[in-house]
Order: sequence, then C-alpha cells, then structure tokens
Amino acid sequence: MSDEYEFTIVKYGTRHGHRAEVYLNYHVHGQPDGPIDMDYFVWVARNDERTILFDTGFSVQGGANRKRSFVAEIPDIYAALGIDMGAEQTLVVTHAHYDHIGNLAAFPKARIVIAQAELDFWLSSMGERAQFAWSTEPEEIDALRRAVDEGRVTTFTDSLEVAPGIELLQVGGHTPGQAVARIRTSDGEVLLASDAVHYYEEYEDDMPFAFVADLPGMYAGFDRIRELLDGGVKHLVCGHDPSTLDRFPAVTDGPLAGIAATIGAPRKDPA
Repeated sequence: MSDEYEFTIVKYGTRHGHRAEVYLNYHVHGQPDGPIDMDYFVWVARNDERTILFDTGFSVQGGANRKRSFVAEIPDIYAALGIDMGAEQTLVVTHAHYDHIGNLAAFPKARIVIAQAELDFWLSSMGERAQFAWSTEPEEIDALRRAVDEGRVTTFTDSLEVAPGIELLQVGGHTPGQAVARIRTSDGEVLLASDAVHYYEEYEDDMPFAFVADLPGMYAGFDRIRELLDGGVKHLVCGHDPSTLDRFPAVTDGPLAGIAATIGAPRKDPA
C-alpha cells in the first residue's frame, strides 16, 4: 500500500473571456460563441510524512501583463496552508507557462521536478518564438534555468514516482512535456490533469484548447485521461475550470474559505 494524502485545490486568480478564444478553431464544433470564465489554481498534496507542491501560480507581473486578477495572493495562500516557501521541499512543475511557474524564484530551496521534454523545450531557442513565448515570462524561465544550474531540478521521461502514492505521467500536447499527476487519497485516486485538460468539457466534448504545442498529442492526452478514469481514477481535477471547487468538499473556515477544496485525508500506511 502507498501513502495517502489530503489533496488541496486553491483558487488564486480568475479572468473573463469568450469561448472562441479559449478553444482551438472553435467554429468547427458548431457551437455558438459566448462568455466563459477561467480560474487559476495551485495544488498541494500532503500527509504526516511530506508535502508536495504542484505549480506556483502566476506572478504579480505576469498576471498584470495579461490583465489577470488575483482573488488571493500566492504568499498568503501558502502561509494559510502552513507552508514555508523558503524551506526545502518538493515542487512539481506540470509545465512551464507563466501561470504555473510565476513564483518559482520564491522557492529558493525547492527540489523542482519537471519532465525532461518540458525543460529542454523552454531552455531552447524554440521556446522564444512568439507563439510559444507569449505564455511565458523571460524572468521565470531564467529562474528555472538557475535552478538547473544549482542542481535543484529532477527530470523524468514518461513517468516518475515522485513520492510514495504520487506518480507523474508525461502526456504532452498543450506543451511538449505537459505532465499530469496521480495522487492516492483516502477517497480514491485523484488525477491532477493540470493543463492537459483546462476544462471538463474540453475532454468530454473533444475540444482542444487554443494554445497547443502538439495537436495530435493533445488528442492522445484526452484518450489517456479517459483510460485512466476508466481504469480506477476516481477524481479528475482540471487546470482552469471554474466548476472545480464545486465538485469537491469545500474549505469553509479560515482564510481559504470559499476559494479552496480538499479531497481525502492524510494517512501513512504502517511499515
């Protein structure tokens, strides 16, 4: 048996948009355009033995550059969770877009885990081309590069057990090394899709997101997620869907009330 975790989902930002700007070539789906909101989250898995962080949200500058709004400040979120951003800890980067590594430099001692393909792409000149670079901030890619130079980055290909009960899977599509995570909880296995699936309807209706590095890879990622759900994964957590918090038990007390939800309770199996 593997460790079990409490998995926490925290909303830190939001924006308003339109469906035609969110979905790739939206007109081919034969649906009318209309408003759609996009929420932004960070995620934490923890038990008595360890805490694993997933992504770090967008920075103040990265959000301002794209007119994104905070509903909670990132440092305040981690403080409310009792997490010291300056401490040694494991930080999974599902992919290196601005809204997922925007505060990387605020974790100077973290061991960063990222897919090798993701790291290689964003440290290459191809990642500087306009269609890709719009989704990043140069200072944040530099922070990732510094972490590599400091020996704090662990990479993987295909899959990695980052800790007992937590497995990372590279699926690609949205970005060259987009990763998802399987997390064991007392309420069944969670699949953190991150931006492999931004919205639940994205994979349900087979509608790829507008920003995609590899379209066949994104479709294949949808298929793999369906297989995982058919194979025993109980909970799917998408990367940006405003309905996410309504799908899971809400945090009702303290500074995260109304902007957070949890799945499972922490437990470590006896030796």
